[in-house]
Amino acid sequence: MSDKGSHQEPPLPPDLDWLEQLSEEDDGDLVAVADYGQKRSNDETARMFKLRRNLDQLDSLHRQKEHGVLKTREELKLCSETVKSLEKQRDTLEEQIDQQKAADNSVAVFRLRTQHKHLCQKLQSEEEVEGRIDTELKQLKRELNELEVELSRFSSLRQELQEEERLFQDLKVQKAATRLRQERDATRNIQLKIQQLKDKQVTMKKKEEHECLKETEEHQANRRITDKYLKETRKRLHRQEVEKEEQNRQLQEKRIQVVESLKSNIAATHESLRIKQNRAKANAQEREQREKLLRESLDVQGINSLRHMHQQKQLETIKQQQEEFEEKQKSKKVIVEKNLQREQLVKSRTRQQAKLPNISGTDKLSSLGRVGDSLLHYLESRPPSAREERATAQLRDTCGLSSSDDEEPEETMRQEEDQLSLADSLAQPECSGLWDEKYKKLLNEKTTLVQTEVKQEEAAMTSGKLNVPAKPVHGKKWKGPLFISKPEVILFKDFEVGKMYKNKFVLTNTSYTKNHCKLLGVSAQLKDFITINFKPAGSLSVGMSCDMQAVFQPMINEDLEGDLHFSTAAGPFSVPVRCTIKKCELEVDSQLVDFGSHVVGQTISRTITLTNKGALATLFSLDTSTWLSPESHHVQMPSPVSTPTCQETSSQNTTCGSQKSSREIRTKQERQKLCEAAQQEKPGEVSEGSAVSPEAIPEATDAELKLDEDTSDISLGSVTEGEIGTFESTKLEVVFAPTVPGAATLDFHIKFSDQSSQPIPIHVRGTAVSIPVWVDRPTVDLKICMFDRLYQDTVAVHSRASAALKVTFDVCPEMRKHMKLLPKTGFIQAQSSFNAQLKFLPRLSLSKDAPKYFDSDTGVLEVPMTVQVAGQVQPVHFTVQAVVTCTDLQFEPTEVDFGYCSVFHSVRSRVRLSNLSLLPQEFGFLGVPEFIEVQPNDGFGTLLPQETLDLDLILSANEAREYNFQLTCKTEINRDFLLSCRAVGVRPPLELSHSLIQFRATALCGNSQAIIYLTNPHANHNQSKQPVTSVVRDVKNPEGPRLFSFTLPKDSDISITPSAGRLLPGQRCKVQVTFRPRLLEQDIREEALRVLQRAKLLRQKELEMKRLTEQETKKEIPVESAKGKKSPANRKHSKKPDEPKRDQQSESPNPLDIQPGSEHYEQARASLLCSVTQRWSDFIVPCFISDGDQSDDDSEAPPTWSAFNTLYLKLQCPAVRPSIVVISNNGHSIIDFHQVAVGQRVLKKFTVQNISSEPLDLRTSLLDIHGPISLLNALRCIRPGGKHTLLFAFSPDQEKTYCETLDICDHKMSLEVTLRGEGVVPDVTSSHLGGLLDFGCVLEKESTSQVVKLHNNSAVEVGFRALLASLSPPRPQNAAEIVAVMLGDYTDSEVQPIVGKLNINGNVSFVCYTGTQNYSGQSVFSAGPVKGNIAPGQSQDITVTFQPDHQSVKYSDKLTIQLMNKTEVCVMDLKGAASSHNMYLHGGDVLNVPFEPLLLPLTPSQAQPKDESEGSSEPRFTVLLTLRARCSGGGITPAVRELQVGCISSNKKSGEFYLDNVASLQQQGFSIEPSKGTVEAGHTRTIKVTWIPHRGHKPYEVVQTCVPLTVKGDENQVYRVTLMAFVSHTAD
Repeated sequence: MSDKGSHQEPPLPPDLDWLEQLSEEDDGDLVAVADYGQKRSNDETARMFKLRRNLDQLDSLHRQKEHGVLKTREELKLCSETVKSLEKQRDTLEEQIDQQKAADNSVAVFRLRTQHKHLCQKLQSEEEVEGRIDTELKQLKRELNELEVELSRFSSLRQELQEEERLFQDLKVQKAATRLRQERDATRNIQLKIQQLKDKQVTMKKKEEHECLKETEEHQANRRITDKYLKETRKRLHRQEVEKEEQNRQLQEKRIQVVESLKSNIAATHESLRIKQNRAKANAQEREQREKLLRESLDVQGINSLRHMHQQKQLETIKQQQEEFEEKQKSKKVIVEKNLQREQLVKSRTRQQAKLPNISGTDKLSSLGRVGDSLLHYLESRPPSAREERATAQLRDTCGLSSSDDEEPEETMRQEEDQLSLADSLAQPECSGLWDEKYKKLLNEKTTLVQTEVKQEEAAMTSGKLNVPAKPVHGKKWKGPLFISKPEVILFKDFEVGKMYKNKFVLTNTSYTKNHCKLLGVSAQLKDFITINFKPAGSLSVGMSCDMQAVFQPMINEDLEGDLHFSTAAGPFSVPVRCTIKKCELEVDSQLVDFGSHVVGQTISRTITLTNKGALATLFSLDTSTWLSPESHHVQMPSPVSTPTCQETSSQNTTCGSQKSSREIRTKQERQKLCEAAQQEKPGEVSEGSAVSPEAIPEATDAELKLDEDTSDISLGSVTEGEIGTFESTKLEVVFAPTVPGAATLDFHIKFSDQSSQPIPIHVRGTAVSIPVWVDRPTVDLKICMFDRLYQDTVAVHSRASAALKVTFDVCPEMRKHMKLLPKTGFIQAQSSFNAQLKFLPRLSLSKDAPKYFDSDTGVLEVPMTVQVAGQVQPVHFTVQAVVTCTDLQFEPTEVDFGYCSVFHSVRSRVRLSNLSLLPQEFGFLGVPEFIEVQPNDGFGTLLPQETLDLDLILSANEAREYNFQLTCKTEINRDFLLSCRAVGVRPPLELSHSLIQFRATALCGNSQAIIYLTNPHANHNQSKQPVTSVVRDVKNPEGPRLFSFTLPKDSDISITPSAGRLLPGQRCKVQVTFRPRLLEQDIREEALRVLQRAKLLRQKELEMKRLTEQETKKEIPVESAKGKKSPANRKHSKKPDEPKRDQQSESPNPLDIQPGSEHYEQARASLLCSVTQRWSDFIVPCFISDGDQSDDDSEAPPTWSAFNTLYLKLQCPAVRPSIVVISNNGHSIIDFHQVAVGQRVLKKFTVQNISSEPLDLRTSLLDIHGPISLLNALRCIRPGGKHTLLFAFSPDQEKTYCETLDICDHKMSLEVTLRGEGVVPDVTSSHLGGLLDFGCVLEKESTSQVVKLHNNSAVEVGFRALLASLSPPRPQNAAEIVAVMLGDYTDSEVQPIVGKLNINGNVSFVCYTGTQNYSGQSVFSAGPVKGNIAPGQSQDITVTFQPDHQSVKYSDKLTIQLMNKTEVCVMDLKGAASSHNMYLHGGDVLNVPFEPLLLPLTPSQAQPKDESEGSSEPRFTVLLTLRARCSGGGITPAVRELQVGCISSNKKSGEFYLDNVASLQQQGFSIEPSKGTVEAGHTRTIKVTWIPHRGHKPYEVVQTCVPLTVKGDENQVYRVTLMAFVSHTAD
């Protein structure tokens, strides 16, 4: 085999298959794209990365091969050395063997030969190993050579790839630079906008301050006016209090008098009450005596005394009611008289309107006449007829008289008078003419013609025969309707007057030919109420239809019926129309109530259900009277609410009141007649005690007495009257309480207030028995029973007999197999009871054994049982009732096939379990295998009657095999029901560490993460030993690399990284699953649209209210006639521009127009975040696994996927409303500081709000403690609805980009905040490099300024500050610095910018670089602006102003301009002087401390001497000038000093100066040049003083002299200049 392989070229290993693919490609594919100025395509970039990956893999393989060759060489070398050592040992042993042979030592020879044999075997094995290693080394060398050859083939490709990579990196750098430039431009624009916004805010603030000041002034003015009126009000209140006190005093006196009179009245009342009580007691005793005598007389006569006394009491009650009725009648007569007067007035007015041709008016007059007659009859106590009642009701409807007329009669009469007066004025002309008669004739003629035409048309319509012949088609004549209407009858049910109803119907052509449909009209009774919306459809083919709409607007409250008449080419047809008003449809469930037989002393109740199926409510009452008059068919009861309960009652209030009064009067007359007849028939039965008014006897006939006897044991329940609403029902109770044995009956009627509802008669009957033995339960109800189950109950038999009785229980023969009564015979003792045991065990043969008593369809069992009593003819009967049901449970389906199930997942199948029984059954699955689960409740539960429960069977296969098993469901009565199941278990090649991820409750805009692992395990060699079925063998997969891919649901909040990849055997991949719940864009846009619509409606309402207000204002303002004519035109012109606005407002915005990031979008998003509720989402993410690795032959061919290898990852994602939301930065959680100068500090606010219902304790994650971003304020507990602002600071210290993430957490959610910014080094230059900035000398209380320009050379906005030493806190200094500052660097100036402060020890603790200050307290030097920002590339001018308020030469300060990072741009020493005159003198020695006190100088009177003339010639100022000549090297250097004389340029006047006694100075060695001169305004002159000592000058001799210096300006000033000179021998 090795020889054959040496002649053939060995194939490349699988890892190098891509080399062949690259070699087969064209050369053009291996050349990089030359033109990188254009955009590279994704394919080219991907190809570049693929080449780099493949070349790196080739290099890695080359290194592995080299390492393998080197390692094999080392092994070969080691093996060769081992062979050589073994050969040496062999040679040594052979020599020893020869020596021992020579010595004839056989034992040693044998031992040495054994060692030699083992050594030879070892040597042979080592040589074999050496040969094998040598062969392997050659093979590796050959493979390495082949690999090097392949590498040399791709050397040019490697160079081209490197060039491509270099160009790609350059392009990437260019893109990054372009992106950076764009970001900087955007940042600059944002900064400009911020600056504009700040300016705008400043302007608005000033405006607000102005308005606030104005409001304050107005408030003060109003306050003064209020105080004025308040004083007046206090005076008035004080006066009223005095008057009120006087009234209270008088009232108190009156009360005292009333109390005294009340005491006397109480005493008198007590006395009268005592007398009345005694009288009442005497009357009661007398009444009792009369009743006793009457009862005894009645018992003697054989009359029932109890019944008679009861009737007497009822008569007394009726008499009291009659008296109350008469009082009410008197009060109602007054109201009726008022109504009669009002109706007579209406009648007289309507007669005047009768002259107009109004037909309806005559009907009203006739009805008014009938109303008057009915009222007259009412006063005469005569009931009106039915016709008159209907006429009166119509009059009330037409005239609009209701119960409200009684409350407001005056207002109604006033309105009627106004209407009638208006009608009179319009109906009657001032003068009559001949045209009246002509008009009446023409009107009569036209009316008669129209009436004849209408009558003819109606007759034709009603007959249904029009002059249109029916045409036969093809010899066939159509029989039946030409058109079919759907619906067949147009019905308007339960309509109300004044409302509009629409009904649509369709007409379909059902004839043989094309036909058309023409609307002829509506029936006469419907013309005024129904209109038809009909658009002619033309000719209709067979089967075609047309739509019509009937509009019904009722004007009268009554039922209407009619037809819609149509004509066609084949004949006429009509569609019926029915209009019904709201009616009462009343019925009861039973008109016969039978209580059956009951023993005396029991109380039994039955209920009757009264149902109203109509749309009109009504009142009902129960009437137990035996006869009903036509007028008493209906009941009228007052409602506790003043408003009427229905339309009929409210419209006929007056009529019903008159009918009631007439009925009561008539009833009174009839009762009087009946009472007289009863007294004539039985004059002796009435004694003196029963002498009651005959008018109060309601019932005296034999029938009525019989009714009382019958109805004494049957009575009505508590509900005897009430209201029944629309489509409602009520329960009426009837109670049967027999007192004596016998039959009892009761007939009563249910009367209603509705006129159209007839009374419903109810008949009640019952029988009272008094047998000695009875059963307390006539019906023994065993409820619902199951087959083959034993049920027991107790039957109690009672006896009222005085002796023991024998009872025998008898069961019918058909039921003896199923039912027993034990014992069968027993004795019941006197006045006792006996209990028998009833046992019921229904068999399955019950339907065959007792079909007479058992209904197999319904399961109802009714068995009559008999109790035979010895000596009693009538047995005691009772009934045993039960409902017998089965105990079966049913599975659907009866067999479950799970299919192929992965061993890593569970498969669920749903089964329906139905309970066929009428009783609930408990069930449970027992003996369930460990690989299957039954849910819910682990397969245990209770099934309600006829209930079907869905059960989930969850199979979790634990190994790859075939499953066949049965599940056993056991019920509580120990019945088993089997369910067959089968499945096939398979094992996918990859494994997931977790198949279920339960995310925590994640808030919206938050995130939750989970980590799982996907593993490609090694092959399990133990599986091959297990038996594998054919089905499982087909599903089994080969080993090797696998491709996987997660497929996410569409529009889900889930992300998986990585979502696809390739796993080698034994490799594990980490997978991160992230859940980020977000709001849907469509929901946010819809919410924004709703917000816009609400805002639009509010604007429309405001505009409408504004328009109404303007109209009312225009009505109130009087307008001249000339202007009034032009107003319509103006209104037209004013309305024209409003019309397009309304059109624009009417257009609803498109949700797609609302872009993310806009104001409306963010408002809607915040609204949804606050109103969102809990959301639960379940996702099942499939992970598809390939059947194998990618094909080596065709790399572009897609891999094959199998459904058996799919893994499933279940995700449970609960999303809740966030407890905190971001309300700043438009709801974004990204804080961008942009570019910030290094050392500068920028603050950003981040506001969150608690939208939960509980307080939150917030906490944050840690930021980088060495980083530039920090959180300044601490977190606190936020109450519900509260807000908290977090303050972040960004102060970069390096020039680079920073980005950090901060988590704001509570116990429910975590809000991730991204903080980012970029540090930039600032570069700011100043026009002044620092040092001294001298303002010169100015007049006091005047100012001068100088400008310092700052320029920002950096790319970011830089903040600066201008700090004055006089306005800054002092800095500690040491003693050396204090001395240096006090001496100063400016020797030619008197200004020494220091102020020292001593501590307790007398040492200077700190110093400020400030000189003399103003007396006013204001700073001498000021710089503006004090702080600000300089935009990139811009400049900023800082104006330094010097403004002294008094004369001094010691003004000084120090100005420091520094950036926000405390970097100093420049430091300037400010110096200035002030003079009270235009001429000034500078120079000389310092005669005092370098600062001045802030105390004001002395007054001029104290400072100046009394003699002004003398004071003017004397010098006012003293100047000391010390000249020091230096002696060095035997020579003397002259001393030179200078004085400056200046003239301030403010008044533009020049000045002069001169020195006196100059000659005397020269004698002492002093020379002054010039001694006099002129100084122009704004200039200075220098006076040079030189001292040269004479030859005879003695050392250490001081020469001193004085010379006056006169300065002439706006005022002459004389300075006394003291010259002091000496020679110094020191070196300094």
